[in-house]
Amino acid sequence: MFKTIIIIILIVILLSLTKGLHFLMKDDDQSRKMVRSLTIRIVLSIFLFLLILFGYWMGWIAPNHM
Repeated sequence: MFKTIIIIILIVILLSLTKGLHFLMKDDDQSRKMVRSLTIRIVLSIFLFLLILFGYWMGWIAPNHM
């Protein structure tokens, strides 16, 4: 379940990044749509990082030892 949440957040981050690129290339009226989509991406990236740290702290994920 934890890994599924991480994958979903990664997909949403990629969609937000793609949306920001689209607004950068196609938006002519200089609206704040690009800034908003990139802000969402940054917030989700920070949340994902904290979620991974929390999962490691709780023992839900562990590094692979070879």
